[in-house]
Amino acid sequence: MDVASIGKAVVLALVEGATEFIPVSSTGHQLLVGHFIGFESPNNTFEVLIQLGAILAIVGVYFRQLLDLLRRAPRDPNARRFILAILVAFLPAAIVGGLFSKYIKFYLFNPWIICSTLVAGGLVLLVIDETEIEQKYDDVHQFSLPMALKIGFFQCLAMIPGVSRSGATIVGAMLMGSGKRAATEFSFYLAMPTMAGAFAKDLLDNYKNLSKDDVGLIAIGFVVAFLSALFVVRKLLDYVSRHGFALFAWWRIIVGAAGFAGLIVFG
Repeated sequence: MDVASIGKAVVLALVEGATEFIPVSSTGHQLLVGHFIGFESPNNTFEVLIQLGAILAIVGVYFRQLLDLLRRAPRDPNARRFILAILVAFLPAAIVGGLFSKYIKFYLFNPWIICSTLVAGGLVLLVIDETEIEQKYDDVHQFSLPMALKIGFFQCLAMIPGVSRSGATIVGAMLMGSGKRAATEFSFYLAMPTMAGAFAKDLLDNYKNLSKDDVGLIAIGFVVAFLSALFVVRKLLDYVSRHGFALFAWWRIIVGAAGFAGLIVFG
């Protein structure tokens, strides 16, 4: 584990934490940055496992809400319904990821695909952000179980790197009448089981192939991802409520276009 490898790991972890919960695709950014700085990990395990840092960041920010939800669940049907809604929304990605994750990594983890989906997703986000959609839900706890399931199917689109898990779930929720803040908050809650599941599966599939250096880099990446994600989660809801998603849409388009240029020039 040399200084150059540590530096690359820190860069990628900063990218992971900063982009995991905004609709720009953390996996797409990590793979694209990793391609150009020459970082490689077995089966992209580093990129997946450092998500644990981001998971713990959001659990930390939402700890009181989660604890309150669990305390109310035995006697409050609304709390139980919300927990069930999160689990229902998680189910499609759990099935698709469990069955096809190896094929997805093999065929779709490609920088050309990532650049394409970054640009396409940015254009979709611009349209959704500017479209007047009848707002039926301004509280994340109002989402029905059928709505949660549909959001879960939208989340499956994020199996394609560059699409963005948070972007897919936010767009899906907004198309069904959610306000921007509620859509983003539901995406936060849904991230917890989804990312934890991806972490557990990748660890089980690849732990035998990890060297001591790999483990060291993952530990460094975990800490850096935690700190950068913590900052983003604390600021994002208020920003989205005031300004919407246009900044993230244009960022996706610019990064995707720059990625295309870099691939053409440098390969």
